[in-house]
Amino acid sequence: MKKALITCLASCMFLWSFSQDAGQRQKLFNLDGGLAIKGYDPVAYFSTNKAVKGDKQWALSDQGVTYYFSSAANREEFRKNPARYEPQYGGWCAYAMGKEGSKVDVDPGTFKIVNGKLFLFYNQFFNNTLKSWNKDEENLHRSADANWQKLIH
Repeated sequence: MKKALITCLASCMFLWSFSQDAGQRQKLFNLDGGLAIKGYDPVAYFSTNKAVKGDKQWALSDQGVTYYFSSAANREEFRKNPARYEPQYGGWCAYAMGKEGSKVDVDPGTFKIVNGKLFLFYNQFFNNTLKSWNKDEENLHRSADANWQKLIH
């Protein structure tokens, strides 16, 4: 009986920890009702080098964040290694994260893949931050990484 109680408590602690992590991710990520990248397929950025709108029928939730995919194959590819395909900085604008450490919305069609990582950018009202990022990518990338670490810890 004591062993069963300990096992039950350990399971409850694990589930509580997981739900806390999922809740934290939802607060940090750029989500619209729990949906990441405004419904664009994170795998397609890598396989087609294009922003491709996903479909609800191919949805997958990972730690409280829901992604849409353009095919079952892309969904399965993501399932194998979510960290490979998730956008950097929780899907917020990489330039704004690097410049100010701020969470700014993105245009999913404005992106860049650097060293196998997906970076998204704001692009509205004649302000394409990808262009600004490209002018000082090394410094902005380093700064964005540091700013993101401050936000998640």
